[in-house]
Amino acid sequence: MANIKSQIKRNKQNEKAHERNKAVKSNLKTAVRKFREAAETGSADAVALGHDAARKLDKAVSKGVIHKNQAANRKSAIAKKSATL
Repeated sequence: MANIKSQIKRNKQNEKAHERNKAVKSNLKTAVRKFREAAETGSADAVALGHDAARKLDKAVSKGVIHKNQAANRKSAIAKKSATL
């Protein structure tokens, strides 16, 4: 346990940020998984789910949760799979 006041505060801030980032990542994984499952079954709403997943990827980048290149790679894979539908 930290004794310095500023470090105690940083620890609290880091915990809050960790929880926020975890929630965003979980939401992101769910969106990508829903798209992937819809694409595999050939569902009609797969394209809409792809747009939703891409949007959530962009939001995660803007919040600093994931790197922009990682989002670009994932969006590319989504677009590629979406184009075959």
